[in-house]
Amino acid sequence: MVPVEAYISMVTGSSSDEDSETGDQSYIPPEAHEHAIVAVVWLPPDYGDAIACVCADGTLSLWEEIAEGKALTKNFPLTDDQLPIWRKCKVFEGGSSHILNVQFGVLLSSLKMVIAYSDGQVKVYELLDSLELDKWQLQAELQNITDPVSRIGKPACISASIAWSPRRGEGQQASFAIGFNSDSPNFNSCKIWEFEEAHQRWLPLIELGSPEDKGERVHALAWAPNIGRPYEMIAVATCKGIAVWHVGFNPESDGRLSTENVAVLPSHNGEVWQLEWDMGGMTLASTGVDGMVRLWQANLNGVWHEQAVLDCNGSHQ
Repeated sequence: MVPVEAYISMVTGSSSDEDSETGDQSYIPPEAHEHAIVAVVWLPPDYGDAIACVCADGTLSLWEEIAEGKALTKNFPLTDDQLPIWRKCKVFEGGSSHILNVQFGVLLSSLKMVIAYSDGQVKVYELLDSLELDKWQLQAELQNITDPVSRIGKPACISASIAWSPRRGEGQQASFAIGFNSDSPNFNSCKIWEFEEAHQRWLPLIELGSPEDKGERVHALAWAPNIGRPYEMIAVATCKGIAVWHVGFNPESDGRLSTENVAVLPSHNGEVWQLEWDMGGMTLASTGVDGMVRLWQANLNGVWHEQAVLDCNGSHQ
């Protein structure tokens, strides 16, 4: 099996190589790397080896492995491994805006894709055929706001953070959280969207943010896996720190969902770059401008603390 780094290198930075005897091309064609790649996201493993690439020109391309490749030649002298051949399945254009981020979610047998754009627009697509990664249907177009866009104008977004709910199984509604880093506070705050099966539409469920913090630019967010908890946990990073939220999905007497900000963890002396939960949803890892990886856990009393600090040289504290 070729390492992830090799896959990404092939998709984002490798040129094709022509066999002098057969004339066959072994790898990704030259047009695969005409523009810089700003983000890569793997599709869920149920859909084979497939990857999404967000390009600096504002487009999104989907690639899938279609066959085993030939042994590396002079242009690929890293190892003697067999590299697979990849096919470009689909390209999504940004139009007048740029695509900033993409994430995939699976509910039962349905694969959904959320794309965030630099003008604050959000599009949700659904895969029509699990065997055909070029067949997507637009399911919804959203704006991450509660007021009409006409009142506040379109924002200029630098980045967007998306996290699908990891909940699976019958009776579970598809839902995702999204927040923006933009010049418009109305678009920024993290909001949870859920798909309403009865009317086949996406609805904003709740906004994560205290009144004084709503509108802060969101730099990263992560939805924790849930193993037996009666609530969901979502971490949201802004310039004020990393907020850990408990979200109950059983409505209270007034019909609203309960939310509680259980912790605000210190930032990395500046912008937080990435948040990731472990598989059990117990430990949160964060990275930022200080060059450190910080691991956070809650004790038996529910108090969050810094469990470890890893520096760029590999040592830990």
